[in-house]
Amino acid sequence: MSIPEKGVEIPSNKEEDAAQEKEQKLKKEKEREQQEKAQILQRYRHLMRIARPYMQGNDAQKIKKAFQIATEAHGNVRRKSGEPYIFHPIEVARIVVEEMGLGTTSIICALLHDVVEDSDIPLSRLEDEFGSRVAKIIDGLTKVPSDMFGQEKSQQAETFRKVLLTISEDIRVVLIKIADRLHNMRTLESMPSAKQLKIKAETQYIYAPLAHRLGLYNIRSELDDLSLKYSNRKAYDEIVEHIKRTKASRTRFINEFKKPIEEELARQGFDFEVKSRMKSISSIHKKMVKQQIPFSKVYDLFAIRIILNTGVGEDEKAACWRTYSIVTDFYQPSPQRLRDWISAPKTTGYESLHTTVMSKRGQWVEVQIRTHRMDEIAEKGYAAHWKYKGGTDKSESSIEGWIARVRESIENKDLSALEFIDEFQNNFFSDEIYVFTPKGDLKVLPQHSTILDFAFDIHSEIGERCMGGKVNHKLVPLNYELQNGDQIEILVSSKTKVNEDWLSYVRTSKSKQCIRQALKKDQKSVIEDGKDIVKRKLKQLKLEFNDATVNQLLDYFGYKYASDFYYAIGKGKIVHTQIKKFIEDDEAYKASKVKPKKENKEHKKKKKDDILLIGGDSTIEFHLSKCCHPIPGDDIFGLTTSGRGIRIHRTDCPNAVAIMASYGDRIISVNWASQKSQTFEVLLTIIGADRMGLVNDVTRIISNQNKVNICGISFNISQETVFEGEVRLRVVNTDQVQKLIDELKELDGVVQVMRQDEEIED
Repeated sequence: MSIPEKGVEIPSNKEEDAAQEKEQKLKKEKEREQQEKAQILQRYRHLMRIARPYMQGNDAQKIKKAFQIATEAHGNVRRKSGEPYIFHPIEVARIVVEEMGLGTTSIICALLHDVVEDSDIPLSRLEDEFGSRVAKIIDGLTKVPSDMFGQEKSQQAETFRKVLLTISEDIRVVLIKIADRLHNMRTLESMPSAKQLKIKAETQYIYAPLAHRLGLYNIRSELDDLSLKYSNRKAYDEIVEHIKRTKASRTRFINEFKKPIEEELARQGFDFEVKSRMKSISSIHKKMVKQQIPFSKVYDLFAIRIILNTGVGEDEKAACWRTYSIVTDFYQPSPQRLRDWISAPKTTGYESLHTTVMSKRGQWVEVQIRTHRMDEIAEKGYAAHWKYKGGTDKSESSIEGWIARVRESIENKDLSALEFIDEFQNNFFSDEIYVFTPKGDLKVLPQHSTILDFAFDIHSEIGERCMGGKVNHKLVPLNYELQNGDQIEILVSSKTKVNEDWLSYVRTSKSKQCIRQALKKDQKSVIEDGKDIVKRKLKQLKLEFNDATVNQLLDYFGYKYASDFYYAIGKGKIVHTQIKKFIEDDEAYKASKVKPKKENKEHKKKKKDDILLIGGDSTIEFHLSKCCHPIPGDDIFGLTTSGRGIRIHRTDCPNAVAIMASYGDRIISVNWASQKSQTFEVLLTIIGADRMGLVNDVTRIISNQNKVNICGISFNISQETVFEGEVRLRVVNTDQVQKLIDELKELDGVVQVMRQDEEIED
């Protein structure tokens, strides 16, 4: 055994272990780095393979250069999931080409869409490398910086407006933004819950409807499904499980149903494909909630799609109707459920012939008939429309017409970002109606449009002089709501003048814009007068005129927009002395929330009994929202407000999507704390067949069996034997509500019992 020399240190076992551990760690990091590099290269090569059919000339070199710049910009940055950030732009580029059918310019922009925002690489460098068109698209994809406006304004709304305004220049900005959102939704699992709710709400409010409007139906369905997954995970998982469990029996039914159709189509010489399309998870959930039925009662879970490969010059419409004839030879159709979107395509460009037929098992089945061209437009939307542009594509005029209406509406520069988004959402994401002029020309308008909307759609001067109209030869007023198939004649008079009431009659953005412009001169001076009155009154009360104060005033007086509030002041609808009352109420409110110092210890003792735990500090003030009446057990979120604490909403509140989409930066995660004594108000609606003693049975279950206090009760009988009742209760939590609902449903004659949302807040 050798003896170490004097003065030479011998490493201890601990030091050796630490050195080995460090070496192992470095080795693993190096291995992971090599694996990630291989994965990045693999993904890039896959992108190049699927992009090859769209490439021309030196496109491959341009895409490679964009990939290199993106890699340089994102470097070692990682996403919340832990994966390299560069995976995201590559995946967005893949969606753009594979799921949307866009070309080289879009691929380059998708790879570079986060470069300017997340790195020091300036837009000018990208313009030098790829040209002005690419630079403009990337600029449109870059978020509006939060320091460009005050704390009380919505950064999200400003960014949405920036994206939507690009529709008038290059619609690829919107398409790439949808692809970006789709990948973010697919990888949302790793984000904190408040962020999940914010992104989910933005998706439901803007991106999913936009995808639908541009004909991207598969993407729309997936976005809706993922939104449901992150807002109601339990319902999502249950539906997915039901679908898996019933797959075998559903497949047998589909094969049995389509067999005679396939045999006859083949016998008649059609080149075709028959496939089934499963109803989306979100659609199934909506139907279950709307009709208050379980999954087993949802019968239209799928549709049969027949795709015809028609030859060049062959009459597509005739081929589809011949196929319809074959289908209805075997199965009885429902006349009320025939939809012909070939003769009159949707504004999204969608063309198809839909019918619903009765199967041999006594179950209704939807059948969709279309050609390969129509199917490609239905799958890839706007991009596929451009592929067929210049041919006999009827969808061209429909899509171009919708985009022309969008371009027309965004010319209005007077609206704030939030007003702009509301106008856009209400006008361009709604269902449509088809109406006719006296000469038989077809006009497409948003659902709930009126005579006045029709007049302004023809021309602004006709709208301004409109005094009424005739619908199907019958005289109707200005606010008459148009129905599908109406034939309309507008009556005009030189004496007619535009007035403010017209704004409540119209639905379309164009009509509102024309009316506002006509009223603008008078209105603008009234708004300025109102604003001056508010400023003077606040100065008298020694309060600063700023965004925070104005937002508190809007909240107090129930106005959504400052311009409407100032107008009401200017017109005398709100007397300036009422502003003083607001200040007094606000001071009284704040005083009521101030706790004496001696109570601090008591608060700490009672911390466990507080109703809400917010950010680890249960003493933060809050309000339960009146639009959804949250109670313990509901999934909830908080919205921070100016000077009035936190407003609590249910995650399934009717206003939740709009709130989170517009004010995502003010959303916080909140949870119910344990509580025993406090009760909350809920409203139950009960519907069923009337009988003697029913109300007595309802009150017995609620009060006697469950010891729940009834605050109010009313029952009305309509259609002789059908009743609808409302019962207002004080309950402890959602478990108690659900128990009551289950027990009331067991009563003889009761068909539906629902917890009701009462009022919608602006």
